[in-house]
Amino acid sequence: MKKILDANDPFFKPVWRRWATAVFPLLWGGVEVYTGSTGWAILFLIAGVYALYTLIIVGPSSE
Repeated sequence: MKKILDANDPFFKPVWRRWATAVFPLLWGGVEVYTGSTGWAILFLIAGVYALYTLIIVGPSSE
């Protein structure tokens, strides 16, 4: 089964793309909290945390 986010994908080879993919949803979740859209805020914050964990904390394998 294919992963939703694969840190080993060639698209994510540049470190800045992994960080941008993780940070942007977190920032947008903050915007949604600020504007009062709780549902969208939760959705984007969960996506950002998942991306941060998958792409930054776990990161690409050294295969």
